[in-house]
Amino acid sequence: MTPSLPGKLPRHIGIIMDGNGRWAELRGLPRVEGHRRGAERAKEIIQAARDFGIKALTLYTFSLENWQRPPAEIALLMKLLEIYLRKEMYEFKKQDIAFRAIGDLGRLPGNVRRLIAQTEELTAGCGEMVLTAAISYSGRDEIVRAVRKALASGLRPEEMDEGVFSGLLDTSGLPEPDLIIRTSGEKRISNFLLWQSAYSEFYFTDMAWPEFGREQLLQALRDYQARDRRFGAVKI
Repeated sequence: MTPSLPGKLPRHIGIIMDGNGRWAELRGLPRVEGHRRGAERAKEIIQAARDFGIKALTLYTFSLENWQRPPAEIALLMKLLEIYLRKEMYEFKKQDIAFRAIGDLGRLPGNVRRLIAQTEELTAGCGEMVLTAAISYSGRDEIVRAVRKALASGLRPEEMDEGVFSGLLDTSGLPEPDLIIRTSGEKRISNFLLWQSAYSEFYFTDMAWPEFGREQLLQALRDYQARDRRFGAVKI
């Protein structure tokens, strides 16, 4: 049964899903097992976010910097992503969840790119929630690509403002994240949604991502609801 959540909910939540590999190593398991468990948690959190009434959820799935990991680990991560999309694309459709992917997708294997495109097309008309996977993603890279788009389009300096620039980002059309969650005890943004998170609330937990479930998301939402958001205004 979905708990009642009186009060204002974040329209958009971003999650930095950290700690899969460390979670596995602490238990004497191969790192890939941590990633498998992490994928299971992602499925649980997507469903929970939808149940709680969240309209947009962005998951930091694979950073641009992650390409520096050992090739064998990258190959396993790409295989897990392929398996996940094959299993879940029709579930997204059933749950009325629109799927989209952001980042430097050209670096992904061809089969993964095709599955992403198929999932986006299949769920394009869904309206209950937008699920965004940040894959091969870097906030700085996103900003640089947006600048290149602006230059290529011939925009004049006087035509540029924050609204125009936001429309050039990968997240165009999405509200800015009200809440960003990071697991595994780290307290940094790690190149995630740099422009979009200017006024986001942050929630950090020591739990590794494979331990973060529905109840932990509920706790983060209640913590968010207890905050007084002033969007940069100073109370005197």
